[in-house]
Amino acid sequence: MIIVTTTPAVLAVKKATKTIPIVQPNSLDPVGTGLVASLARPGGNFTGTTQQAPSTAAKRLQLLVQAVPHVATVAVMWNAANSGNAGSWRELHDAARALGIKLQSREVRIPSDFAHVFDEMARERPSALILIGDRLTLPHGEEVVTFATQKRIPSMFDRPYLVMAGGLMSYGADEEEQWRLAAVIADKILKGAKPADVPMEEPTKFKFVINLKTAKALGLTIPPSLLLRADQVIE
Repeated sequence: MIIVTTTPAVLAVKKATKTIPIVQPNSLDPVGTGLVASLARPGGNFTGTTQQAPSTAAKRLQLLVQAVPHVATVAVMWNAANSGNAGSWRELHDAARALGIKLQSREVRIPSDFAHVFDEMARERPSALILIGDRLTLPHGEEVVTFATQKRIPSMFDRPYLVMAGGLMSYGADEEEQWRLAAVIADKILKGAKPADVPMEEPTKFKFVINLKTAKALGLTIPPSLLLRADQVIE
């Protein structure tokens, strides 16, 4: 069995073998990227868990809008070279259009792109910022938090640790649950199940985290209704 953690890695491994089982925890968009025929019936030698339930990306934008009044433009930092992120970008684009908000696509493909994107955002001053997390963007997550803090830009992430580092909010699947489910899937395959017949598991638990210290530093008053919905509030 091969355990992989990124969409580009799965695509590479699937080219190398059609027989060795491949399991990925936290797959971004397995159907959209063609990794599986469907979540219920993967149909090949690949299965695992997916971190994106329908409307997860849109939910991040909706929560950000509720927390930050008068949002006009939202910059989205994302790795456009990772095909697994395309679905999240499309979902954010559709949600922004429904909300009457302009999105600014801030694409990164290699580490040196971050400095250029920071310069663009410093000039254009978006109302808020969303980071789509993957194996390129997350290692630079604390740099994004530092930039957003210095420029006083409210930020939304999909990993709680970036809120603990000073980001405003995060909303996403419970990663620990996703890895536990992936372990159960791996165990089934090692006991004889075929990956083609093992459904990919969607997340059932989500974490919503708010950093009140950051909100106060930005001059924001988080609505009580949002605070009540949060799984964790950092004060």
